[in-house]
Amino acid sequence: MQQSEIQPLEGLTVLDFTTLLPGPLATLMLAEAGARVIKLERPGGEDMRSFPPFVKGKPVLFEQLNRGKECLELDLKDEAARGRVLELLQTADILVEQFRPGVMDRLGLGYDTLSARFPGLIYCSITGFGQEGPRASSAGHDLNYMALSGLLAQSCGSAKHPVLPPAQIADIGGGSFPALTNILLAILKRTKTGKGCHIDISMTDSMFTFGIFAHAFHAAGKPVPDWGQGLLCGGSPRYRLYPAGDGRLIAVAALEEKFWQGLCDLLEIEPGLRNDRADPEASAAAIARALAAKPSSDWKDLLSAADCCACVVATMEEARQDPAIAARDLFSHQLDVGGEAIEALPLPLASHFRKQP
Repeated sequence: MQQSEIQPLEGLTVLDFTTLLPGPLATLMLAEAGARVIKLERPGGEDMRSFPPFVKGKPVLFEQLNRGKECLELDLKDEAARGRVLELLQTADILVEQFRPGVMDRLGLGYDTLSARFPGLIYCSITGFGQEGPRASSAGHDLNYMALSGLLAQSCGSAKHPVLPPAQIADIGGGSFPALTNILLAILKRTKTGKGCHIDISMTDSMFTFGIFAHAFHAAGKPVPDWGQGLLCGGSPRYRLYPAGDGRLIAVAALEEKFWQGLCDLLEIEPGLRNDRADPEASAAAIARALAAKPSSDWKDLLSAADCCACVVATMEEARQDPAIAARDLFSHQLDVGGEAIEALPLPLASHFRKQP
């Protein structure tokens, strides 16, 4: 493969405070496009370093997501470490963070503080529910976001009537977004070279990014977990769907130990079953029994108060009526169809980059 003479983001510096998948994948693409990415981790490293598979003691997922980045461990609660961050910001163009809203502010590294000192800084915050709204500070993972958006409910079928995924992942995730990303990169590159280019987007090629966990096992020379057996595919008691007493589904995504223990505390799971690695199915059965003891209407507030990455799977109509969703003002844009104003498609664009409603 021929290496480009000049990369579109060459000369830009990114400070990456993110962990796990969403932010690291985004900053990986920035790094691949030529940016210098400095990944700032807590002492001991971020959680993805502990995820299997491993090759020669190295975590494959972490290595794949953070290829080409400079890793630096800093305790952001330490004043000297924050001083080091401010030094790095002197030459940084972009900051990407993935904490819950308010964390960076408490560290003295929030947008208002930094923008006053570094007016040219592009500051990107990635969260589950946005910077504002009733659910802004809630914990969550991918499964919760799908459940609360109404998307997951559309994929629940039966053995007699299996259903297809409700989202056009290949069309949108494999076609639309890569096209947008690469077009923007091409524009940046053109400002440096004066030349346009042909962008070849294959939706099939793009799908391999979505199979990140399976790809990591394959790259490590390990067997890819069978369907439904992977960590994020229902193979772990901590990350699967359980029916409540009324048959409605509960999305449990309590991956981290603190969330798992919080869920177990709420459900009064006995100590011997909390070690889900010893007997995963026994632990899952205990969770299932506990959740089946109450209807979903009872669990909704209990799970929310426990803040343990578990929630009732919402229908699309319920999701649209959710005050936390309404507070995000997703559906205010309209378009004219035959003289009738109809709701425009919600888009993942910052409001100040999008045309007004």
